[in-house]
This record gives sequence, C-alpha cells and structure tokens, in this order.
Amino acid sequence: MIRLAVLSDLHANLEATLAVHADVQRRGITELWVLGDLVGKGPRPREVVEWTQAHATRVIQGNWDARVAGATNRPQDLWPRSKLTPEQLAYLAGLPYGIEEQFGGAWWRFVHASSKGLFHRLYPHSSLAEQIEAYAPNPQFGLGAHADALVYADVHETLMLDVEGRPLINTGSVGNPLDSTLPSYLILEFDPQSPAHSATFVRLTYNRDAEIAAAEASGMPFTREYIAELLTGAYQKRRARTGE
Repeated sequence: MIRLAVLSDLHANLEATLAVHADVQRRGITELWVLGDLVGKGPRPREVVEWTQAHATRVIQGNWDARVAGATNRPQDLWPRSKLTPEQLAYLAGLPYGIEEQFGGAWWRFVHASSKGLFHRLYPHSSLAEQIEAYAPNPQFGLGAHADALVYADVHETLMLDVEGRPLINTGSVGNPLDSTLPSYLILEFDPQSPAHSATFVRLTYNRDAEIAAAEASGMPFTREYIAELLTGAYQKRRARTGE
C-alpha cells in the first residue's frame, strides 16, 4: 500500500505540529505532504518552517506563506516575516502551487485553497458548478490534468464529499482547527494494484497550554484572537488595534 500523511495549515503552531508528527511516526508513515500555510497566526514561524524543511517530503504554498513572503503587508504578515531568515522567506515564496499525481490510474490533485488561485476559497457550501470546475486544468498554476480527485485545505474544516463520482476532501487544520479544538490531518492509502483508496481523518490532543504560553510570550499581534481560536475552535476576526 502507498500511504500518505497529508497535513495543512500548521500556522506556526509548533506544539500541534510536533504532536501530529509523533502520531505519523507511530503509524510508520514516511510520506508526509504539507499543503501550505506553514506560517501566520501562531508564535513560532521559524521553528515550524525548520520542521517542514526537515521532515516533509512534498510541500506546496498556502496563502499565508505567500503573504508573509511579501505578497501583502498586514501587521499579521510583518511580524512573522521579521522572525524568518531571508532563506526561509525565499523558501516560502518559491513553494509550488499544487501537486498532481496518479494513484490507481486516477489523477489526484493537491492544492491549498482551490484550483483557481491562492486567495480563492472553495467552501463546503460552494455551488456544484464551482466544485466541478475545481477539477478542471489550470495551466496558469501548473495544473494540467483533468483531476479525478481533489484534496485541499485553507478553510480549516475537515470535509469529504462526492462530486459526481469524484472525491473532494479537505484535510482540516493542524495548527488552527476551526471545526474543533483538536488538530486534524489526513491519511490516504492507495493500492497500486487496483483503483481502490481509503481516506481517514485523524484528530489528537496536544500540549495546548504550552502553545498558549509561547503565544503570550511572543509579542506577536492578535495574540488574544489566536488564543481564543485555540480554546474555542471558532474564528476570531482580526482588526488592528492601537498598542497591540
């Protein structure tokens, strides 16, 4: 069997990332794919980028990676940018858009947000037409196949749908889950001798108190919102405040 551990949206949450990595190792999975958003929101961007470079076998770019690498200049972009080395920023800027691989005779596509752009979201409630369009080629981003299955991230909610016979799967988030307070990641298994596959979501606990302590000591912007999201699993809109 071919086994992949597919992680996404680590968001500089080192404690959750290490907990997931330990679980992947316990299961004996050696292929570890990261679908973007290594940085942003959390307090330890440098450490999470270092972890990714050391352990991930395939990595693609997320919208926060692009923002922190220079695409935008919001307060929440500037702080992690200041913590990363020039080499790490270049690494984030140079990550590929997506992955397309054949498993069991089917083309599987892996992207961060959607097939249309880093800042275009594909929601669980997106229309059927928009979902179907997500499988189409998009040469602008190096997506040349007519995909038979799509795995993505970005919205921080696990999802498994059938779109007219094609799997649509969202990994959920390791570092900033917004459908639970527990990190999630995806295990995909493929039988090289057949078209069969299995998809399993894994959730686990981690040292959230240590992550909160790191955030409180970091001096990063929007600390209160970040901690509230870790504690509740509910999105906290970020608005710049004087003195924060």
